[in-house]
Amino acid sequence: MTMRKRTKWGALAAVGVLVIAFGWLIYGGLDSNVVYFLTPKELLAKGVEGYDKPVRLGGQVKPGSVVWDEKALDLRFSVTDGTGEIAVHSRGAPPQMFKDGQGVVVEGRYGRDGVFMSTSLMVKHSNEYKAPTKGERPTEMYKSLMKSPGT
Repeated sequence: MTMRKRTKWGALAAVGVLVIAFGWLIYGGLDSNVVYFLTPKELLAKGVEGYDKPVRLGGQVKPGSVVWDEKALDLRFSVTDGTGEIAVHSRGAPPQMFKDGQGVVVEGRYGRDGVFMSTSLMVKHSNEYKAPTKGERPTEMYKSLMKSPGT
């Protein structure tokens, strides 16, 4: 076999490997690594198909549902979208802005026991920026951020 034929077959083999790898990513491998964003209603609608799969669950912290054990760093609460509700269990300290009624996104898996085991907890916050007025100190601005709705 001449050098030219070997190079041609080598190039064809490389292209073939790339096509097979790309096909695997599209049709098989990519699906097992994707994390879907769902609301409680959507996750509950999946039924048994929703169990034990990586998911990002988004909604509001149901007021009055937060149970926080500071010593054990154990947090339990419910996430709701107004129509569906799912109990969440998270370990570790919650973000500082976490509170009742706050928008949250939790990443984890929904268990067959009906509890979402969270591996990551993020709070949603406003993306509005308010520039300080002349003479206003940053500490005064932070106080206004810490006010809860309706106060």
